[in-house]
Amino acid sequence: MRVITLAGSPRFPSRSTSLLTLCQRALEARGVEVIPWNIQNFEPDDLINARFDAPALLALRQDLLAADGVIVATPVYKASFSGALKTLLDLLPERALEHKVVLPLASGGSVAHMLAVDYALKPVLNALKAQEILHGVFAEDHQITHYDRQPELQAALAHRLDEAVEAFWLALSRHHNPLAQAV
Repeated sequence: MRVITLAGSPRFPSRSTSLLTLCQRALEARGVEVIPWNIQNFEPDDLINARFDAPALLALRQDLLAADGVIVATPVYKASFSGALKTLLDLLPERALEHKVVLPLASGGSVAHMLAVDYALKPVLNALKAQEILHGVFAEDHQITHYDRQPELQAALAHRLDEAVEAFWLALSRHHNPLAQAV
């Protein structure tokens, strides 16, 4: 199985990107190939000027075609997900997430921003025709420490992230092997 991680934070390193790093480790331990993508992989000028033929965008599109799942992480700013991520998602084809399991992750300053995943990010992922969008994980910034080195999560967040990765793994397995559903 192959999974794309997509970090939507304009900062690197970042708290939201550290969540992806932890997911990547957990999935690789299960034998999943994880291909990390980061908003920094794209030239800002290509994103701002909507260059659909930009080399990095074409490469991401190819990786998405071969992927079984996608994990998207973003910081929450002003009650919504990162504008840089939105700009990138706008450049993907309408069916870019077709047949994909998607796990959204977000981090923000307070729990007041938690609904940004459901009311801002998920509708865009749905518009890209994701087959299954799982319940996301929202992390408050204070729950993630040492994100610039070896990320550490508060216990409750670590537990929720582990459960989300497990649900993602099970959904990937169902979609990767549809005969397993019939058993």
